[in-house]
Amino acid sequence: MWSPHCCTRCRTRPDPHPALALAATAPPLIPPDVRSRLRGLRLWPQRASGNRGIGLHASRSRGAGLEFAQYRAYEPGDEPRQIDWKLYARSDRFFVRESERESPLTVWLLLDTTASMAQADRARNDWTRLHGACALAACVAELALQQGDGFGLIAIGGDGVRLLPAGHGLRQRDRLHLQLHALRAHGRWPPRERLAPVWERIAGNDLVVMIGDGFDDDAIALAERLARAGRDVVHLQLLTAEERDFPFRDGHRFRDPETGDELLGDGAAVRAGYLARFAEARRTLDARLQAAGIRHDTGFLDEAIDAPLQRLAGRRGGHRG
Repeated sequence: MWSPHCCTRCRTRPDPHPALALAATAPPLIPPDVRSRLRGLRLWPQRASGNRGIGLHASRSRGAGLEFAQYRAYEPGDEPRQIDWKLYARSDRFFVRESERESPLTVWLLLDTTASMAQADRARNDWTRLHGACALAACVAELALQQGDGFGLIAIGGDGVRLLPAGHGLRQRDRLHLQLHALRAHGRWPPRERLAPVWERIAGNDLVVMIGDGFDDDAIALAERLARAGRDVVHLQLLTAEERDFPFRDGHRFRDPETGDELLGDGAAVRAGYLARFAEARRTLDARLQAAGIRHDTGFLDEAIDAPLQRLAGRRGGHRG
């Protein structure tokens, strides 16, 4: 509180931005145990276009990278760990393994912020699908930061498109976290003509990591169009545990958060039919994304934040040895 002795500047100083205040009091997007696991994680490129992709990826420059390129004669100053000792035993000469050096990439985090992202499980109603999506996006950005890649944010919801231009480094991570803390889930997926910023920003060799519930056909159609246009697309679906398990036993009112449509039903009576239709819907989505060349995994709100990333990396052998 200012006193009469304070200067005019003190009296007229604006309040902190709401996002700054929220970020200061909110729990960290990446818990310490998850951050520790991310240090051993690597995501590999899917497409060979220009040898680009998320994380550790090859360029035409030579150096101490990860992808083996060729041998050359040892020179003073080369690191001993690069010497191929088996080749030395055969030739009695020192050779070093020259590798392709990583080149930076831009990773775009494309988040669904429509009303259905506000859904949560009754067992933890303060942890919504959007909370999980923001935490997962922060994990992907952390990988990009570790590997020298750029990253930006495109949030799509009832307000249209919200954009954080791509950048590098710790300050960019801070900007991203502020944006993620400020996101709110509401509205429906915007019409196609309002998605122009997506195409204006995402270049042909960029990686797109799309995070949402996977229920909106227009969102999946956007992922397919991006893939057809040569973008490397990863789709991460987030579901509640209740969607997976359907634990409802008595009469229940089910409501679509985006349309407002309601359905009254007896949980025990409709459970078997729901689970069958839900499994079929997941299989259909998996097949659709696979046909488009889009890597995909489904995470649940009751599992570790980084579980989808760990599974994707495990399928490709993307852990550091």
